[in-house]
Amino acid sequence: MIAALTDAGAFLTGHFQLNSGRHSDRYLEKFNLLQWPRYTELVCRKMSEAGRIHRPETIAGPTTGGVVLAYEVGRQLVLRGIFCERDPAGGRSFQRDFRLHPGERVMVVDDVMTSGESVFDTIGAVQKAGGVVTSVAVMVDRSGGKVDFGATPFFAATEVEMQTWAADECPLCKQGVPLKVT
Repeated sequence: MIAALTDAGAFLTGHFQLNSGRHSDRYLEKFNLLQWPRYTELVCRKMSEAGRIHRPETIAGPTTGGVVLAYEVGRQLVLRGIFCERDPAGGRSFQRDFRLHPGERVMVVDDVMTSGESVFDTIGAVQKAGGVVTSVAVMVDRSGGKVDFGATPFFAATEVEMQTWAADECPLCKQGVPLKVT
């Protein structure tokens, strides 16, 4: 999986503000990988194999990268793939007439996990829609194993260690290195 990320040019260096608000000297540009069907199929095969044993009925991911992953994991498992979007009231919700039946078993997928916020938001959207989360799978876990989903089974296709800092502790900010917001 690391080879696929490297071959696709997904590893970037510089000074980045991540979606979590933390800063890093490395960034994973998921779409550099997801633009290539052969790499997307490979990573989703690993995610599909991990989730299959939990017998999901639907695959759900958050916008934006989770859309591609939910579709491809769903395709491989012969299930539908849906996505949730940011809700103006906070968190995420299923829109565009996506619905879950009460008790529907849902596997949650996402791309690069740092804080787990988008995964937790997606879990919340599934529960609010009446579904039951069977498992969570991500393309890359860069949290260092710090995100805990409790009893929900979790799988990462790969783990990547990348140092991050709170904005007020960032050595790159102190050195005046220009910041790129991701």
